[in-house]
Amino acid sequence: MSIIWQQSFRRLIFRTNLIIVFFIIASLPRSAQAQEPPAQSSNDSSANLNEQVRELRTLVQQLQKQVSDLQARMPTTQLTEYVANQPSSQVPAQPQPAQQTIQDTGAPSQNSATSESHNGFDFLHGTTLNVLLDGYYEYNFNAPIGRVNLLRAYDVLSNAFSLNQGDVVLENAPDVEDGKRWGARLDLQFGQATETLQGNAANEPRPEIYRNIFQAYGTYVVPIGPGLTVDFGKWASSLGIEGNFTQDQINYSRSFWFNFLPFYHMGARTHYQVNSKIGVNYWMTNGTQQTEPFNSYKDQLVGVVLQPAKSLSWTVNYYRGQEHPDFQFVTNGPPNLPTIQGMPFEPIPNPATGKLNILDTYATWNATSKLTFAAEGDYVIQRLYTYSSPQHTDGGAVYARYQISKKVAVAARSEYMSDYGGLFSGTTQALKEGTFTFEYKFTDNFLMREEWRRDFSNQPFFLTNTLGLLNKQQTTAGIGLVWWFGGKRGAW
Repeated sequence: MSIIWQQSFRRLIFRTNLIIVFFIIASLPRSAQAQEPPAQSSNDSSANLNEQVRELRTLVQQLQKQVSDLQARMPTTQLTEYVANQPSSQVPAQPQPAQQTIQDTGAPSQNSATSESHNGFDFLHGTTLNVLLDGYYEYNFNAPIGRVNLLRAYDVLSNAFSLNQGDVVLENAPDVEDGKRWGARLDLQFGQATETLQGNAANEPRPEIYRNIFQAYGTYVVPIGPGLTVDFGKWASSLGIEGNFTQDQINYSRSFWFNFLPFYHMGARTHYQVNSKIGVNYWMTNGTQQTEPFNSYKDQLVGVVLQPAKSLSWTVNYYRGQEHPDFQFVTNGPPNLPTIQGMPFEPIPNPATGKLNILDTYATWNATSKLTFAAEGDYVIQRLYTYSSPQHTDGGAVYARYQISKKVAVAARSEYMSDYGGLFSGTTQALKEGTFTFEYKFTDNFLMREEWRRDFSNQPFFLTNTLGLLNKQQTTAGIGLVWWFGGKRGAW
């Protein structure tokens, strides 16, 4: 850029010299401006003309020398400042860049390299990098052995400063209106929530491989009608009203139903928005909480999302799967077993083929701009074999939230779960819980939630400070802090 300004400065000086020369010539006698003196001119006139020409040549040479000395003494930055401070009418227009060429060395010119570098990052347009940190302190009044809060999804420890989760979310969403039909998302997760989501070897054959990848999927919007959205990869389940990211939830702790229903799936899912009031979903997955399948059956979901009014949303889902393995990894077995990346396994004789059926529905109603109600109902039934007696869990939850001011809100949740056959808890029992949450939002990206919660059972189930002595209830009080920032807007 400084070279361009130097060239502009030289042109300015050169034009100034021409103007000076023009006025000098204009001041000469008219006879001196003629290309050829008239034949009748006297010798005196000729001599006078020659003298004035010599003086003019000397003056021009002196001006050129002064310009050269000035350029040598004035640094480039001063040249730039000088030209920039001139009135716009005196600054010459910058010339258009010449066509980009390859230097003799074979490397592209500086302008070419800059242009290529810029174009190389065009794919990042619309990409958001987002970070979340979620931690808590909670106290269980049972003072349980090992400081363990039973049946909790994320707030699993008592009397401990705990890291619920730390997340990094990288997303480039489709933008059909701008002509971009593809997108992708990657969620990396660390902390206690990761162990809850990924740590169950009963579902995930090799959980350590995918431990920190909560979501990873690509999206394409097929140009059919208003658009058929297709995702492929691993995504968070939308069975149940509650989700993973705390700032988007009504309470800090998660319900029994969030802890019981699937956390994630691997496969393909589609969504088609029929009109402004009706949308339909279809999934085909490896299973519930299975990045890698442990049988050949492919689970499926069909669902509908209804919005009869702007303030009311209602979702209905039906999910059918087979959650029994047909092989198992072994550490000590017969020789020459097949392996998966070095891990030996053997088939399970007469594997179970009973099915899992989940009927899930939930609704949200924004009664006013400050008051929100929500409700969820679920019925889950599973058999080990097709002829086995069923295990089933049913019940639901209700929610309310009131925004007192921009920074302050209160919320409550109550739920019931009948766990017949111990499908969720391992014990046949009826579970209930009540939660009250106070929220204070320090900034748009930093909130605190104080929470009181009591869990009940009709059976002695919850841990106490004495081994083998169980209680029918557990009461906890805690405080959660959540920080999040990035370019993503709306729910995560």
